[in-house]
Amino acid sequence: MLQQIIPPLDLRSCLLSVRGEIIYEHYRNQEAATHIAKVNSCTKSVLSALICIAMDQGVLPEADTPISTFFPQLLSDPDPRKPEITLEQLLTMTAGFNWDEFGGQNSFPRMTRTDHWVNFALEQRLSHVPGTYMEYNSGVSQILSAILMQSSGMSVAEFAERYLFGPLGIQQYDWESDPQGVHTGGFGLKMLPGDLLKFGNLFLQQGVWNGQSLISSDLVCRSTKPAITVTPPNHGRYAWHWWVDDYPNETSEAGTGNAGHPTPILHYYYARGFGGQFIYIVPALELVAVLTNDKRKKEKPPLDVFPKRIAPQLAKLL
Repeated sequence: MLQQIIPPLDLRSCLLSVRGEIIYEHYRNQEAATHIAKVNSCTKSVLSALICIAMDQGVLPEADTPISTFFPQLLSDPDPRKPEITLEQLLTMTAGFNWDEFGGQNSFPRMTRTDHWVNFALEQRLSHVPGTYMEYNSGVSQILSAILMQSSGMSVAEFAERYLFGPLGIQQYDWESDPQGVHTGGFGLKMLPGDLLKFGNLFLQQGVWNGQSLISSDLVCRSTKPAITVTPPNHGRYAWHWWVDDYPNETSEAGTGNAGHPTPILHYYYARGFGGQFIYIVPALELVAVLTNDKRKKEKPPLDVFPKRIAPQLAKLL
C-alpha cells in the first residue's frame, strides 16, 4: 500500500523499520541515499540525546540545575527569575524568553547575524514565568550546546563522535558552528536518512545499541515524556527537544476503524525539522519512520504524511 502512497509525494526519502528491520525504503534518487542533507531542527533531538548521555556520565548535573551555574553573569541580571531557569526548562522550551522563532528582533535569524549567539539568546527578556509556557526557541538550544561544550571540555561534535555517532557507525555528517565555535544546537546538522533511522532505533531500543547502553533507559523515557502542551498552531505536547503526539489525535476525523471499531490510539514521539524532516518513533508498533524532503521549487512539503498517510495503514496492524 505504501508503494502507491509515498512515491507520488516526491519526498527525498522515506524509511520505515519494525524491530530494527527495514520494511519500506524509498529514495527520490541515488543521491538522496548516499549524500548528507540538512535535517534542520531534528538537530535539536540529537542534542537532547547528547545532553542525556552527558547527564548519565555525570558530565552534566541534574536537570533541575539552574543555568547560572554555567553563566554566573546572569546572577546580576535585572530579572531575578532568569538565573533560576533550569536545564530542563531549556530542554522543554519553557525558559520564558520573549522570542519569535522566525521573525522580529528576537528571532533565530537575527541571532545568527550577531557575533555572539549565546549571549544574544541569554540577553532576551522574559515574557513568561519559567516553566509555564512553551515558546519554540532555537536560542535555548544554542545555550544548551554551549553548556555541553563547557562541561565536557570538547566540542559538541567531538562528544557526539565519541559517545553517539561512533557507536552508531555514523561517519558522514556535517555540523555548523557559531562564531565562538559552539556547534549549532537547534539546526545546522547534515546527515544521511539511514543514519537518522539508526538514531530513531536507538531510542526505540531504550538507548541500547548492539548490546551496549549508550543512553540510560531512564533518560530515554524522561527525555521523550510529554512535559507541556505546545502552543498553536502546533498540537500535541513537547518533551526534551522532542515532539509528542497521538494518532488519531483529538482533531483527527478518524474515530472509528473497520466495522465501526474504534481506531486504536497510537502514542508516538518525533523529531521535526523545517521543510519536511522527521524521525517518528512508535513504541507500540516497534516502529521507526524517517521522512526527509528538500523543498524543491519552493513547494510546501506535506507536513502530515505520517499521521494522515502512513499511520492509518500501520494502525491496521494493531
